[in-house]
Formats: sequence, structure tokens, C-alpha cells
Amino acid sequence: MKRLITSLILATFLLGSVAGCANKAQTGAGVGTLAGATLGALTFKNKASGAAIGAGIGALIGYAIGNEMDKYDKEHIGKALEEQPTGKPLAWKNPDTGTQYEATPGSPYMQQDKIYRDVTIKANVDGQEKDMKAKAYRNPDGTWVLVQ
Repeated sequence: MKRLITSLILATFLLGSVAGCANKAQTGAGVGTLAGATLGALTFKNKASGAAIGAGIGALIGYAIGNEMDKYDKEHIGKALEEQPTGKPLAWKNPDTGTQYEATPGSPYMQQDKIYRDVTIKANVDGQEKDMKAKAYRNPDGTWVLVQ
């Protein structure tokens, strides 16, 4: 387990150091990989196998969503986080990509002196539905930053 945690920390560091060079799909795949590996390690009895399976699934979902999501979509996610009541989804269709999205925010909570909300993002990409759970915090200027 200690080895797994060390690997995840290293992967997070590497992802952070190359994020400026990555496109949306690559960043989405990286975030999905880390989230999937963490969830897989926590879910499966065999931590290493669970992390590997979770990382693979997370990478695919993250890549698909990251590849399709642009500034327009992130603005709508921010709007859902700022304006939507807990559990009430906000749906939209990106006019450039044709991808349909739905963002459903969770309850706000405080962590490290910031307001956070979990959000479930559903994307219908070429007739296939992809789901991703993320977390975001609110900046003092009212903008929301997705962190996972």
C-alpha cells in the first residue's frame, strides 16, 4: 500500500509538471488515471490490481471527456456549481462539438479555507454516455476550478 501511495504521489507530481504542455485530452486522461487508480486501490482487495484496473478505466473516461470539453463547457460547469441547488443538474449542448453535457453539483463544504463542491459530469459523446466525478473549489472572484 505504501508503494501504491508513493506511485500516486509521483504520478501527480509528473502530471502537474507536464500539464502546461498537455492538451485537454491528455490532461483529462492524466486526471482520470489518477482518480481511477485511487478508487481502484480503495475498492479492490488486491490493491495493485485494483489500481491498475481503475487507472485504465479512468484514463479512457478522462481522455474522452477531456478531449471534448472546452472553455464553453467549463463555463457551464462553473455556472452549475455557482447557481444550481444540490442535486439539480444543468444540461447544455456545445454548439461547436455537438457534445451534450449535464453537470450535477453536490452540497458545498469547507476544506482548507475554501468552498468545495463535488460534481458529477455526464457527457454524451457520439452517442456514448461517459460519467465523471470531479471536485471543484470556488475562487474569491466567484470562478470555480476543477481539481479532480
